Amino acid sequence: MTDSPSRKTLSLKPKPRSATHASPDTEPRKRSGARARQAAMQERAQQARGETPPADTAPAAPRPAKAGYRSGADTERPRQAGAARDRPAGNRPAGDKPARSKDSERRYERTDAGHRTERPSAARTDRPARRMDTDEQPRIQRLPRTPRPAETFHVFAPCPHGLEEALSLELQALGYEGVCAGRAGCHFLADWTGVLRANLYSRLATRILVRVAQADVHTEDDILALARETEWERWFGPEQSLRVDTSAIHSPMRSLQYCNLRAKDGICDRLREREGARPDIDTVRPDARVHLFLDERQATLYLDVSGESLFKRGWRLDKGEAPLRENLAAGLLALSGWMPEAPLLDPFCGSGTILIEAAWIALGVPPGIWRPFGFERLRAHDARRWRDLKDDARTHIAPRLDQPLVGSDLNPAAIEAARANIDRAHLSPDTIRFEVCDARHLPPPAEAGWIVTNPPYGERLGDHDADLWPQWATQLKQQYGGWQLNIITSDLELPGQLRLKAKRRHPLHNGALDCRLFQFDLVSAGYRGR
Repeated sequence: MTDSPSRKTLSLKPKPRSATHASPDTEPRKRSGARARQAAMQERAQQARGETPPADTAPAAPRPAKAGYRSGADTERPRQAGAARDRPAGNRPAGDKPARSKDSERRYERTDAGHRTERPSAARTDRPARRMDTDEQPRIQRLPRTPRPAETFHVFAPCPHGLEEALSLELQALGYEGVCAGRAGCHFLADWTGVLRANLYSRLATRILVRVAQADVHTEDDILALARETEWERWFGPEQSLRVDTSAIHSPMRSLQYCNLRAKDGICDRLREREGARPDIDTVRPDARVHLFLDERQATLYLDVSGESLFKRGWRLDKGEAPLRENLAAGLLALSGWMPEAPLLDPFCGSGTILIEAAWIALGVPPGIWRPFGFERLRAHDARRWRDLKDDARTHIAPRLDQPLVGSDLNPAAIEAARANIDRAHLSPDTIRFEVCDARHLPPPAEAGWIVTNPPYGERLGDHDADLWPQWATQLKQQYGGWQLNIITSDLELPGQLRLKAKRRHPLHNGALDCRLFQFDLVSAGYRGR
């Protein structure tokens, strides 16, 4: 039919390639849509067979196995590609592109959709590529930590008056250096592990104080400046509560309360300047405790690392009428000369403080093994080191006692309290034998041994039988020959009432009471017929 419109046909003519491609007469055609996906599939198939990719595409670099690292195959392929670029133009396959310079070189990764994304080559990175074996797992290289030299601290351990020499011997036995007995305490040197060990093992110290600053002071403002210049942020921060205590001996300062306030202000100002906030003040259960000590010319700032006083072992809840502090009880045992190989008797045992302390000494139980400490809340605390110290201490605790420990009291409630304290001290019920008995009728548990006791005196004695002391003395003379008698009392006339002559007396303080520890040798032959 001649009047029908003629169909138009589409003819595809090859376009000449630009001069930048391998063939100077033709230019690669840009594809899109389904044809682009088909061409991408063909290119991947050719690459899988090892054939040369089409001229309009660049060789796709393999994706690295791990981010930031390159496998062994990744290091070989760029070298082969460089060798291909170095070939003469006449030996280059027809589909190859002209060699690019290193400055303009790019490497590409092909996405799942067939698009190419540009990735910088190894030549453009600032860090050289690390070569790994194919079976090597990526690792994070950590620089070796340079160990810090052990820092030595000046430490002061206060104790009850009269126990300074005994505490000095204890610290020397624990291996500390620079031990020097002072007024109501001892100075010594220790590294931080030694500070922890002193809290764990000292039976006589009241607390452990680490010196952090010391300087001559003339006014209260000097105390403020000293506190402000001290690096408190090393130990605690504004997120922790604070308590400051002040004591003095022959200090010219007029008001210790004002000195305490200036020290507290200096600490808070320091933390506010360094960390932007002030710590809260808590006088009951603070996280950090600081002690200010003043003498004739100097001020010393101590960090209290013990927290609660060390005589609080963590086991005594039931107290007698006149309880001894645990570190004073341990001091009585030390001054008496008692050894764990000898029997021990307390005929006025009350809640059992002396005997429980003796049991822990004989078994090798550290006095701080069951209680928390203030240093556990400080920034510098190393919980793992502290746990290792306690684990090592537990390995040296003996399973049982070789000699009897006996306590008696006329009050049944006191004996019940003593038995309850045994359980809280993690001792078996048969470790100490407690019984309700009058001291005047108590038979000796062994042929020889030690008596260490805190008998009733003053208000505690009350309306007791006036013949208590003479009758008890008779019992001692007749049945306890060969025993060592040690009595702590504030009644300085007690030796006369017992009709015994003390071979030694030690001045001590039981709280606010001025006391004496009287020591007697009980020799049966010397008292026969009297």
